[in-house]
Amino acid sequence: MDLPTLQAFFERYQQLFQEGLTDRADLAAVAASYAAAFVAATPAGVSVGRNDEQLADVMRQGFERYRRLGTKSMALRSVRHSPIDALHCVAHVAWTATYARAGGSDVAIDFEVHYLVQQLDGPPRIFGWVSGDEEALMRAHGIG
Repeated sequence: MDLPTLQAFFERYQQLFQEGLTDRADLAAVAASYAAAFVAATPAGVSVGRNDEQLADVMRQGFERYRRLGTKSMALRSVRHSPIDALHCVAHVAWTATYARAGGSDVAIDFEVHYLVQQLDGPPRIFGWVSGDEEALMRAHGIG
């Protein structure tokens, strides 16, 4: 899997996320970014999920939550990757989230997520990710 393919994949993912922030989420297209099963590791622990109706519900709730928090945009800053083999890599994706703050100016928060990505017979699919403490980062910036 090459870097230009990953770059295009995450540019599309950014576009889908932006649509979700404006309540125009194409949940089927977002779900198509994920493998049939996936794992997530955060400071809250490790969880596993399936790409089914429950994922669509979680995505819908997630977009609603981001809108309630005042999330205005999620911008892709950069993508780099660590190939594992011909079919797998870790994509190190840098994002900037911009939030509206009540009674104050917007705040931009930079963070990185490390996605486990597989490309078999078709486009890349996310089968896992590792991220930092999003809640603590937002609180530190007066969000939430």
